[in-house]
Amino acid sequence: MSIGKDIGIDLGTATVLIYVKGKGIVLREPSVVAINSRTGKVLAVGESASLMLGRTPGIIEAIRPLRDGVISDFEATEVMLKTFIRRVMSSGLARLAKPRIMVCVPSVITPVERKAVEDSCRKAGAKEVYLIQEPIAAAIGAGLDIAKACGSMIVDIGGGTTDIAVISLYQPVVDHSIKVAGDKFDEAIVRHVRRKHNILIGERTAEELKISIGCAYPREEELTAEVRGRNLITGLPATITINSTEMLEALEEPVSQIFEAVHSVLERTPPELMADISQRGIVMTGGGSMLYGLDKMLATKVGIDVRIADDAISCVAVGTGRALNILDRLAAMQEG
Repeated sequence: MSIGKDIGIDLGTATVLIYVKGKGIVLREPSVVAINSRTGKVLAVGESASLMLGRTPGIIEAIRPLRDGVISDFEATEVMLKTFIRRVMSSGLARLAKPRIMVCVPSVITPVERKAVEDSCRKAGAKEVYLIQEPIAAAIGAGLDIAKACGSMIVDIGGGTTDIAVISLYQPVVDHSIKVAGDKFDEAIVRHVRRKHNILIGERTAEELKISIGCAYPREEELTAEVRGRNLITGLPATITINSTEMLEALEEPVSQIFEAVHSVLERTPPELMADISQRGIVMTGGGSMLYGLDKMLATKVGIDVRIADDAISCVAVGTGRALNILDRLAAMQEG
C-alpha cells in the first residue's frame, strides 16, 4: 500500500486533525466554519474562520458544526471536511484521488450520527469510510498494546466529550462517554468570572486562562493573569487579575464529573482486568488532558498511576490512521 492512500481523521469538537500514512499529522485546524447568514455561502473554514468567532457583524456567522463530539450542522461539517481533505490532497501529501478514510467517533453514537459522518466523508471524496471508537483510536495512537487479553485503560478528554474505556483484544470491555471536556472547562471559567467579578469574558479568553493558569490540582506556585472583559454593572471595559487558586475553584465541577465517570468505569471493570490496570496504570490522551494537575488529581483519588501520553493531542488522529493497517482485527468492532 503506497503512501497517501490512507487517511485518518480526528473529527474533533474543537479541532480537526488529519493523519496521512507515511507522513504523520499533516493538518491541524479549528473545527469552525464562517457562513454568510443571508446567502448561506461559506466564507472561511478552519483557522481563518476561528479568528472570526465572537468578532463578526450580524451578516456573518462563525459556527462550530460539531458539538459535544457529534455533528450538529451536517452541511457545514460536509463543507469543512471537503475543504480539509482537498487541501491535503492538493498539497501532494496524499496521492490518491479517492482515499480510504478512517474517522473516530465517540463511544456513544447513534446510527443516525454514524451515517451522517460516513455520508459527509463520502461526499468529501472518500473511496471507503470506516469508523472507529475514540478510545480505541486513542489507545492505538498512544502505543498501548491492546491486542492481548490484558486490560488497558484510556481516558481521552477532547473538546466536546471525555471517552473512558477499559480495552482488551481491541475491544472496549467497559466504556463510558460524557459530554464534559475542554469546552465545559471554558464555560466553567466564563461562569466563575461572571459570578465572582461581574465581568463577562468570551470563550477564547477563557481558553487562554485555562491554558496559562488553569489547574485541577493545586499548583506549587501561585500564578496570575490579567483578564479583559465587559463589566456587567457599568457596561464598560474592565481589567481584573485572576489567580490559579480561583481557577481551581472554577474548574472543580467539570473536573469532578470526569473523576466520577472514571470511577464509574473502574467500578464496572472485571477483577482480572482491574489487576492489570493497577499494574499498568491509566493513560490520558486528548487536549483536555493537558489541564495542569488533572493526572495528579485522578491518581490521588483512584490510587492508580496516571500518565499523559506523549503528544496527547495527536494520539486519536495517529491511532485512527494506523487502524487502517489492522482492519481485519477491528472487523468485529466495525460490525458492532
